[in-house]
Amino acid sequence: MPELFNVRTPPEAWRIFQEHFRPQVRTERIPTAQALDRILAEELTAPQDLPSFRRSTVDGYAVNAADTYGATPGLPAFLTVVGEVPMGQRAELEIGLGEAALVHTGGMIPEGANAVVMVENTQQVDEASIEVMKAVAEGENVIQIGEDVRAGEPVLPSVKQLRPQDLGGLLALGITQVRVALPPRVAILSTGDEVIPPEETPGPGQVRDINSYTLSALVTRAGGEPLPLGIIPDQREALEAAVAKAAEMADVVVLSAGSSVSYRDMSAEVINGLGRPGVLVHGVSVRPGKPTILAVCDGVPVFGLPGNPVSAMVIFDLFITPTIRALLGTDTPPKQQIQARLARNVASVTGREDYVQVRLEERDGELWAVPVFGKSNLIYTLIHADGTIQIPLDSGGVREGAWVTVFLH
Repeated sequence: MPELFNVRTPPEAWRIFQEHFRPQVRTERIPTAQALDRILAEELTAPQDLPSFRRSTVDGYAVNAADTYGATPGLPAFLTVVGEVPMGQRAELEIGLGEAALVHTGGMIPEGANAVVMVENTQQVDEASIEVMKAVAEGENVIQIGEDVRAGEPVLPSVKQLRPQDLGGLLALGITQVRVALPPRVAILSTGDEVIPPEETPGPGQVRDINSYTLSALVTRAGGEPLPLGIIPDQREALEAAVAKAAEMADVVVLSAGSSVSYRDMSAEVINGLGRPGVLVHGVSVRPGKPTILAVCDGVPVFGLPGNPVSAMVIFDLFITPTIRALLGTDTPPKQQIQARLARNVASVTGREDYVQVRLEERDGELWAVPVFGKSNLIYTLIHADGTIQIPLDSGGVREGAWVTVFLH
């Protein structure tokens, strides 16, 4: 087992972890209508043209465009109305020289017609004729066959995260089932004799469980399925049993607390005994979150997070979110970010990345990032913040007034 607290930089820690992490993407086929935000696990092509018939984009009259050339309100074109195309039915009419047919938005264009005059640009003379007061060009107000997509064309690539419009486009083509990546199951264990469920009233020295719920929410946001397994007491046998059970039922195991170097620390030893190669990294050069464990045990990624909620959430974004996304077969989506001026000096120790919570304020038309300082066990440090700034490794800090990138929560 590596020496405890041989601190690694975040890129180095991730590289070591990836050398032993071999993600396997599991998939399932589900109804397209239920696939919102799921990761597509197959490339899809159009089984047909869309649309499969010429359609009108307006309410009006289907015409041969040449019959309207030169038409003006003072010198309209006179056309004979030969009928109406019913919605949802085939157009049985055929348009001849000097003829028109009433069509509705989305309706089929009859043979012989190549444009549609908007109804507001016409005037009815009698039941069988109209005047056209504005000319139309060939193809005007008409969607052609295959104009949206042609049969055989790729419509969505594999590993695409499905949006509402994607579902609509697939269903328009009759694709009612899709193969998607199964959400990785992420087991979450909170440890510590001082931790109690949120519904209980803390006694002296006790705290309510925060991390099981914040981490579960982060798992869901990343695309995984959280499996909260409760609070584990500071007993080696209980922790070994809980971790072994978690590794059997989940694709990823996350332990909250118990990762710092102390006489009560059992996490690294228990994780290391779970399978090979075991603990790969114990200690990452970030603040908050230094006492972090990264491990792979018989193919299962296992993470030991600090118990402090700010630390746990910072480390989750750094390592667990990309692990979940790898098990979905895709990359981590970029975080929404914004540029702002730093409202005060922020110092940083050489050899460490710092993640500082900030709130955003507008001052004289400029956006400022105001640091929200607080110890990493204070959840309201995060609640009062709008985002996070990263102080790069070995930068020594950032001066007041400098432009910084704020990664929004």
